[in-house]
Amino acid sequence: MAVNGWLPPENSCAADTVDRVVASIGSTAITQSDVEVEYRFEMFLVGHPQTPPPDSKELDQARDRLIQQTLLTLEAEGEGLKVENSRTEAMRWLDQVRKDYPDSQSYQSALAATTMTEEEALARLENHVRTLRLIDQRLRPNAWVDQKEIGHYYEDKFSPDYTRRTGVSAPALDKVEDEIREILVQQKVDQLLAEWLKEIRESRHVEFHSF
Repeated sequence: MAVNGWLPPENSCAADTVDRVVASIGSTAITQSDVEVEYRFEMFLVGHPQTPPPDSKELDQARDRLIQQTLLTLEAEGEGLKVENSRTEAMRWLDQVRKDYPDSQSYQSALAATTMTEEEALARLENHVRTLRLIDQRLRPNAWVDQKEIGHYYEDKFSPDYTRRTGVSAPALDKVEDEIREILVQQKVDQLLAEWLKEIRESRHVEFHSF
């Protein structure tokens, strides 16, 4: 920007402070600072706010998650999805995060590191609640599993892992059937979500740029 006709040289500090665009969704830009805020917020949620600065791989992963969240938000808005008690669920989520910190001062310090207010954090969590509900409503009905799949998983995966982990035989299948069914449903939901997100990315013209 010119000030009284003066322009900063290209190699000045002013040039270095330009926020780099690292992705775009249609005409909407996602900047490096957006991704860094997303990373700090994720670390806050899992109780690790004082981690070292993210490397390029971690930033790439945070960018991908932010794009996914943004795409699902756009889909939820497009469908006019309204989730009852989303605010209550977000508050419950944040309360659980608060319990992961040893005291109030640690929690407030971690929150401050995200550069968000508590209200902004709640709004972000409320948005997560809505997108999780969208995924559940859209994909879970197509993620059903049959008894044969449950039996195979029990014999091939659940029972050997349980014995290796505990040193004793796994419970009978009928005791863990519901647990296994949910595991398999979630696996299928993840597969369907990956396919759906690929379609959304193409339709909304997502582009990636280097950091």
